Amino acid sequence: MFGRCITRGYGAYMSEQTQPTIDDSAVDEDRYERHGGFPKVTPARVGPEFGEFVEAMRTLQDLAVSADAPAEVYGAARDQVNALIELLGPYRAPEQQGPAGRAVELPGRGSLLLLPWRTVSAGPDGIVMQGVFRRFHLGGNAAAHGGVLPLLFDDLFGMTVHYAGRPISRTAFLHVNYRKVTPLDTPLTVRGRVERIEGRKTFISAELVDEEGTVLADSEGLMVQLLPWQP
Repeated sequence: MFGRCITRGYGAYMSEQTQPTIDDSAVDEDRYERHGGFPKVTPARVGPEFGEFVEAMRTLQDLAVSADAPAEVYGAARDQVNALIELLGPYRAPEQQGPAGRAVELPGRGSLLLLPWRTVSAGPDGIVMQGVFRRFHLGGNAAAHGGVLPLLFDDLFGMTVHYAGRPISRTAFLHVNYRKVTPLDTPLTVRGRVERIEGRKTFISAELVDEEGTVLADSEGLMVQLLPWQP
């Protein structure tokens, strides 16, 4: 029952979201050829089945950390998971070939590693994303684990660099200030922007807020342009 409630609430929240406002006028399409050896990422075209699969897997993650079942139930679940591994195993693909992480229209781009947040707006002036922290992200006492906030900010910083038209960069520094407890299953917003540029360095700031605009955490980071020989 708990897992089904999570699925309904999260699905209803995400279904209310409108199409994002994207301004890619500053994006440098040739940056992959000029800066470092980072592989060129191309969006994946996926059908509804993949999105539904990823959402089901996220709910399974929620249940894996919240269920309190008898031993025989865990045994049956283990057998079904092993069957799923056997089903998907023959289709293991190299990086940049599978759709996970490249399905840009899905929360978290269809990656189970990334948080299931959607982009609301993106452009040279910054990025706005919205989403919730689920039971899988629990740290304790109904609060999101502190370690998932840097993941959210780091993903945001990468997008900020991209839409600001900066060269391919990697995170050199990321600092998070935890201002208040970050709740689970609550719609939140994160915003990021470029603060200044110094040569290869792009300095970015961001904040995570609730629906009342209360700052739950803020972050500052440094993204550094890759040199030609850097992966």
